[in-house]
Amino acid sequence: MVDIAPGGQVGIAQIGVTGLAVMGRNLARNFARNGFTVAVHNRSWEKTASLVAEHGDEGTFVPSESVADFVASLERPRKVVVMVKAGAATDAVIDELVPFLEEGDIVVDAGNAHFPDTVRRENALRAQGLHFVGSGVSGGEEGALLGPSIMPGGTRESYASLGPILETIAAKVDGVPCCTYVGPDGAGHFVKMVHNGIEYADMQLIAEAYDLLKQGLGASAAEIGEIFAEWNTGDLESFLIEITADVLQHVDAATGSAFVDVVLDQAEQKGTGRWTVQNGLDLGVPITGIAEATFARALSGGVAQREAARGVLPAATTPWEVTDRDAFVEDVRLALYASKVVAYSQGFDQIAAASEQFGWDIDRGAMARIWRGGCIIRARFLNRITEAYERAPHLPLLLADEYFAGAVGNGVAAWRRIVAGAALHGVPTPAFSSSLAYYDGVRAERLPAALIQAQRDFFGAHTYRRTDRDGSFHTLWSGDRTEQDA
Repeated sequence: MVDIAPGGQVGIAQIGVTGLAVMGRNLARNFARNGFTVAVHNRSWEKTASLVAEHGDEGTFVPSESVADFVASLERPRKVVVMVKAGAATDAVIDELVPFLEEGDIVVDAGNAHFPDTVRRENALRAQGLHFVGSGVSGGEEGALLGPSIMPGGTRESYASLGPILETIAAKVDGVPCCTYVGPDGAGHFVKMVHNGIEYADMQLIAEAYDLLKQGLGASAAEIGEIFAEWNTGDLESFLIEITADVLQHVDAATGSAFVDVVLDQAEQKGTGRWTVQNGLDLGVPITGIAEATFARALSGGVAQREAARGVLPAATTPWEVTDRDAFVEDVRLALYASKVVAYSQGFDQIAAASEQFGWDIDRGAMARIWRGGCIIRARFLNRITEAYERAPHLPLLLADEYFAGAVGNGVAAWRRIVAGAALHGVPTPAFSSSLAYYDGVRAERLPAALIQAQRDFFGAHTYRRTDRDGSFHTLWSGDRTEQDA
């Protein structure tokens, strides 16, 4: 155990963590467990003292009560990890730290910051000779302690110093750290934002699969949990499928009922899904699966609207009578896999678009590789995504990769049966349905967008292009309807 008297130890810690709520506390313990001397600080001394008192035998901690002592306890260049609530609290901590830092020191925001804030902070600190690293950290409380997926942005110079430490504490898959340099300024937090958007889609798709099995088979939560456990042994193997099987088989101690049946059906959100959708609109990238998943959470929380609709809106449905249980389960599995691939494909399209717009040069294959372990969306098929981008780093559409085109194509008939059946029997499947619509849209030889563009030219003279010659044109709709070069 270390002496927990605050202050007095100068320049001995290799990295520091300020903000010792659960995530910060576990991250500090992870650093210490991996042999690093860790400076620790929190606004309230009690949290700092309790961390060292309870876990001081896990490694070497250097506790400080003041920001000045905390910074002084770090070796140069100082590396400070900030783990506080995103927004104003992060700005406040940075403002406290900066007066004590020197040129070349590194400040790491490891919270869920909105990437424009990261860009702003990186610019401000760079002007003062400091490095600012916006780093996504995924894996929750357990990941922070045992090995998360880490997505750091910032300068390459800062990563040269900070990277080896982060790679040491990150999750490992096949001996490869789930951490890599992402790109300049806001790139790290952007990638984490998209990760969370994909997570929204993944969770909604899993929930829809559960509901389909419940409505179609009349199966109990425990029985559906067994199906998910079986799915987790195949192509769908992932952290989210694994925990879904566990949750569905859990029994509520107070009532003896299935736990999922006593949980209120209103899903909450912290905002990263909304940020992802808003940015998708800004970039013009159709992330329809992520958007529908985000709106599905909003709909679930629309209590007044749901109460007004219940028992009033006609359904015109019939009971879902499944005659072949095994075939139905397999159809749901195939539809789930195909829809998940669409969600990931759309997310990687969004990363590519942002990388081009902001000049980040993000390696999508590397992002898939570091998501294979530690993070919430870790899944077996991320290996396949990594391989796809290794074969074609500039792949324009993940769905068009030979492996995924074949894998999704094998399930298209099942996907259509499930979406059609859900519509006929009144089971809402916004993520399944929108994913299939995207799939059909992106593969279509010709879309009805031609009519939309003609309409735009009619009412707003917005012009159009033709299939048979170059240039832009406008028709004099209110005149003699002759065509003019625009």
